[in-house]
Amino acid sequence: MKILVTGGAGFIASHVADGYIEQGHDVAIVDDLSRGSESNLNPKARFYRGDILDRAFLETVFHREQPEVINHHAAQMDVRRGVREPVFDASVNILGSINLLELAVQHKLQRFIYIASAGAGYGEPASEPVGEDCPINPITPYGISKHTIEHYLFTFSFLYGLPYVVLRYGNVYGPRQSSKGEAGVFAIFCEQMLAGIQPVIYGDGTKYRDYVYIEDAVRANIAALKLGGGEKFNIGSGEPTTDYEVFAVIRDLLGQEIEPRYASARPGEIDKITLDISKAARLLQWKPEIPLAVGAKRTVEFFASRAHVSIHEEVRA
Repeated sequence: MKILVTGGAGFIASHVADGYIEQGHDVAIVDDLSRGSESNLNPKARFYRGDILDRAFLETVFHREQPEVINHHAAQMDVRRGVREPVFDASVNILGSINLLELAVQHKLQRFIYIASAGAGYGEPASEPVGEDCPINPITPYGISKHTIEHYLFTFSFLYGLPYVVLRYGNVYGPRQSSKGEAGVFAIFCEQMLAGIQPVIYGDGTKYRDYVYIEDAVRANIAALKLGGGEKFNIGSGEPTTDYEVFAVIRDLLGQEIEPRYASARPGEIDKITLDISKAARLLQWKPEIPLAVGAKRTVEFFASRAHVSIHEEVRA
């Protein structure tokens, strides 16, 4: 299958591209390298550097590649920048995505896999775990722009028969994660501790998220090639993990004896959320397989190897 992966030089989508290639698919990647890295690119994928807002560029890529599937990860994904620059956020996440949707219809693609955000989309939930049918109340421009495309997908499916699947990610973590990216707390804490910097926790440390390891997220993208048409799926662990718990597991793996500094919680951040992932188990035949202790160890090993540091094999519960 010929698959075009947007944002494929970034943390998550580069792993997805790798997963597709390992499955024997023919992969092309579009990325403007504003946040991604060429070092993440799979050498077996064809790479096109450009902006999804550039319609002529995209038309050239579609003409050359004739993809059967789009896996759309490319986005303005910095929540705080979206608050500062809502017009820019909307232009990339909405107008750029519409460019791809129109070309998908024009080229009669078999499937459009769209990556949405669970936490930013749902906002502060009234109850947990949060299922796909829970109210969508984003509290940031980023959450609005990412969710908006879900409506366009429904409409393009209704008007033109475009097949689609939506994956609403929890907090994905793992090797290649950027400390400059949204939800990059694993990368941030790893890099800070390895550099001898005392990490900062915003809030009192009890804020929690639903973390899912990158390998599990990749398997969801592989499943979405064939299953779940016309559906939206939460992709997470279904388990809450606090900011302090993330800090502690990284600290212990690195064998350090420090405590974090605390600062005021930042506006626009969700306080607590866990996801109901039962729909993905039922219709996508997917469930997470990598527990936090294993995923954290693999992630810390990645960052430690770049800093030429060994990690401790045993971690306190």
